[in-house]
Amino acid sequence: MPEPRRCPWATTDPLYLAYHDTEWGVPQHMDQRLFEMLVLEGAQAGLSWLTILRKRDAYRRAFDDFDPVRVARYRDARVLRLLADEGIVRNRLKIAGAIRNAKAFLQVRAEFGTFDRYVWQFTGHGPKQNVWTSLAQVPARTQESDAMSRDLKRRGFTFAGSTICYAFMQATGMVNDHVTSCFRHRELARGASFATRSGAGRPARLRQRSGG
Repeated sequence: MPEPRRCPWATTDPLYLAYHDTEWGVPQHMDQRLFEMLVLEGAQAGLSWLTILRKRDAYRRAFDDFDPVRVARYRDARVLRLLADEGIVRNRLKIAGAIRNAKAFLQVRAEFGTFDRYVWQFTGHGPKQNVWTSLAQVPARTQESDAMSRDLKRRGFTFAGSTICYAFMQATGMVNDHVTSCFRHRELARGASFATRSGAGRPARLRQRSGG
């Protein structure tokens, strides 16, 4: 069978292809995975996403599978261990930012019940279906990511600029930014349509999601 049409950014690297085909743009509601993407998007700053994907397993080992409760408890000795870990990005500011964000993450979860319930409010508690026909049309930031960035920063998060927030929104399926010629755009749009008809697309507060 011929290869399906994909977004132009999807390279031939098997890791990147798998990420594009199975994860990018899929609505994510588990709190622990949402925290993972916050950490990884912050780690990417100044680097390629493929570099981060290749380090992902090492990040999961180093950061206790992105358990925010455990990460929030990291102290100086753990920071030194992370700085010596060649499997991750050994940047002191990014490591400190992950710990700080874990603490802020837990505060948000205490207030809203789940981080999922909090973060999805920025797209009206459902994925935004965009209809870009080329990569040139895909924005680096939007009004929604601007609002998310402002509120995260107000709550003490770092590495939470609007561009990072929009990349997070793309990765976790808050927006469908696959171009319309990509096979995944159609699949995700159909899934969103079904979820709305079946009631699964209702706001998290009505569905009482566990949030992971």
